[in-house]
Amino acid sequence: MKTKVLLVLAMFLLVVAGCSALPAVSRLASAAPPAAAPQVPLVITVVVTPTPGPVAVEAVDADRIEAGRIAVYERVAPAVVNVTTQVLRSNFFRGAMPEEGSGSGFLWDMQGHIVTNNHVVEGAQRIEVSFGGDTSQPATVVGTDPINDLAVIKVNSVPEGVRPLEPGASAGLKVGQTAIVIGNPFGQFERTMTQGIISAVNRTLQTDTTVLRGVIQTDAAINRGNSGGPLLDSRGRLIGVNSAIFSPTGTSAGVGLAIPVDKVRRVVPVLIKQGRFPHPWLGIEGLGYELSPGFVGVLKLPVQSGLLLAQMYQGSPAEKAGLRKAANEVVIGNRRYLTGGDILIAVDRTKLSKWDDLSAYLEEKAEVGQTVTLKLVRDGKELTVDVTLADTPESLR
Repeated sequence: MKTKVLLVLAMFLLVVAGCSALPAVSRLASAAPPAAAPQVPLVITVVVTPTPGPVAVEAVDADRIEAGRIAVYERVAPAVVNVTTQVLRSNFFRGAMPEEGSGSGFLWDMQGHIVTNNHVVEGAQRIEVSFGGDTSQPATVVGTDPINDLAVIKVNSVPEGVRPLEPGASAGLKVGQTAIVIGNPFGQFERTMTQGIISAVNRTLQTDTTVLRGVIQTDAAINRGNSGGPLLDSRGRLIGVNSAIFSPTGTSAGVGLAIPVDKVRRVVPVLIKQGRFPHPWLGIEGLGYELSPGFVGVLKLPVQSGLLLAQMYQGSPAEKAGLRKAANEVVIGNRRYLTGGDILIAVDRTKLSKWDDLSAYLEEKAEVGQTVTLKLVRDGKELTVDVTLADTPESLR
């Protein structure tokens, strides 16, 4: 019994001795972890803001658009002028009587050139320009182009701080773009601003005296007195010159018409330099017949469409190039027709079926001194003739 007690005691001592040696070995592998520092609680602050709704976003956009419109007006309006004219009109009972007219215009350059419509200054004995307020100064005509309804007048001085308008481009305009008008409606409400959209492009407008092509249509309010003023894009760049309205009452009906700025940029520098803009001329325009199926059938012509030449001006480019006018005469019904002349079917590969097709090509695509190729039918055969365009005679302008 004593032996068992001694054996248990010995084993107990061995276990205690082994446990006291273990910490020295374990320290070679890893140091004992240091005492933990007291933890500081992390505080997170959450700020709750409402998510912007559609109304808030629309208000921000409206403010931005409005600020842009105000900036355009403040920059452009000083360059828009009121043009007042005095014209002598004949009266059966009183003879020649002075009559006043008014329109708008805008500063083109720092030399004092102002662009307006030809019909604003046509026949004027006296022209005055106002840059705002009660003061005005006389202006003189530098050049006019009745066919394009454009004119340039000039003042001797430009008010301090006034800058010419920045020209834009009209070739790439799209229906729906913003259109801004600044002018002097009725000659009383100077520098009135209205806004709309571009309603259509490339319109053709027949007036009492001319045909305007490539016209921009807008629903921005244009009234009498706005003629000659600028049509602007949303950035305040010039895209057209207001020229006419279509209205049964004579006031704005939502159909305003403006000459495109690309044409203005082509015409105005020439008016400043030469006083007039040269227009290409063949000498046969409108001097014949537009072919119709009935006309073709009666005359037994070899083509279904084209322009049958009847006459031409003596000494004209067409005559010099050898085109042939009518040599015969026939009566159809109660009308007499001149026949036997050349039939024009194309100019520089542009097909011709109406006289307006020819006029439009010459005005928009050609210039004085240019050689064009006419495709025609003579004695049943097709041939081409090259013609060098001349300037339209003054008597035909």
